[in-house]
Amino acid sequence: MNKPLLEVKNLKTHFPIKKRFLKKGKQFVKAVDGLNFYVNKGETLGIVGESGCGKSTMGRSILRLIEPTEGRITFQGKEITSLNDKDLRKMRGEMQIVFQDPYASLNPKMTVGAILGEALQTHGISQGSKERTEKVQELLVNVGLSPIHIDRYPHEFSGGQRQRIGIARAIAVNPSLIIADEPVSALDVSVQAQILNLFQDLKESLGLTYIFIAHDLSVVKHVSDRIGVMYLGKIVELSDKKGLFQNPLHPYTQALMSAVPSLDPDIKKERIILTGDVPSPSNPPSGCTFHTRCPYKQNVCETVIPKEINVAEGRYVSCHKYDDQYSKQF
Repeated sequence: MNKPLLEVKNLKTHFPIKKRFLKKGKQFVKAVDGLNFYVNKGETLGIVGESGCGKSTMGRSILRLIEPTEGRITFQGKEITSLNDKDLRKMRGEMQIVFQDPYASLNPKMTVGAILGEALQTHGISQGSKERTEKVQELLVNVGLSPIHIDRYPHEFSGGQRQRIGIARAIAVNPSLIIADEPVSALDVSVQAQILNLFQDLKESLGLTYIFIAHDLSVVKHVSDRIGVMYLGKIVELSDKKGLFQNPLHPYTQALMSAVPSLDPDIKKERIILTGDVPSPSNPPSGCTFHTRCPYKQNVCETVIPKEINVAEGRYVSCHKYDDQYSKQF
C-alpha cells in the first residue's frame, strides 16, 4: 500500500492568553487540539465545521505559517515540523495555499504579472524576464483569464477573477498539495460554481491533491472524496463522502446534515436543533467537548474523552456510542 502524501498525527496549535489580574497559571486558546488524519495523493479531503472550530488554523499549521504547539506533520515521507527555514522554504514549493479573501490576499500595489512572477522567481522556476512573462501568461490562461490582463492591478478585477489569480499563484510553483481555505465563501453563488469547477479541472490536468476547507456542506460534497467534520479543534468524524451523507454517525454530524435542505419536496427531514452555544476554545468542556450540546449525552461523556473508533474501513468517529466499553449506556 502506498504511503499517504500527507500524514498528520496529534496536531495541536494553542495560543497563549495574556494574564489577567488575579488569574493564576497560563491559559491557552486551544484552536487545534489533537488532529489525526492522512491525505492520499490525488484525492480531495474536505474539512467542514462551523466558524471558530479551528479549520483555518489547521491549514496554516500544516504549512507552518502558524507554528504548531505539538504533533507531527509528515509530507512526502519527510517530517516537516522540525525543518529549518531553508529546508522549509524548499518544501513550500510542494505545498501551497489559496486564501479565503481574494480582496486581501493580493498586494494592491503589484500588477498581476508581478504577483505571479514573484512566485516564479522566488522558487527559481523561470530564467529571465521573457521566460517569466510567458509563464505568467500561460498561468492566466490556465485559470480562465486573458494574457492581456498581465499589467492590470488587483482592484481592476472582480472577486471571482481575483480568486482565479490566487489559484494561479498557488499552481505557479507546481505544487503537489494545495490547501484551499474557504476559497469560495466570499464569492457570489454563481461565481462559486465556476471556481469549484476550476479546482476540479486543475486537479485532473495537473494531478493535484487538495485539503478543501469549508463550512458549506454542499460545497464540500461537490469537491471531496473524503470528509472530516471538525468541532472545537478536533475531528469528530472522518469518512468517505457517500458514507457521511447517507449515514452520519456522530451526533454533531447528524445535526449538520439535518440542516441541509432537500431538493425533493416529498422527503421530510427531521431537523435536529442543538441547544446552547459553542463553548470557548480557551475553556473547552471536560470529557467529550460536544457533550454540552449533545442530545444523547450520558454521564461518561462528561468525564471521559472519546477515542477515535474505527467503525469501518477508512471511517472513524469519536463518540462513546460506538465504543464497546460504553455503548450499552446509550
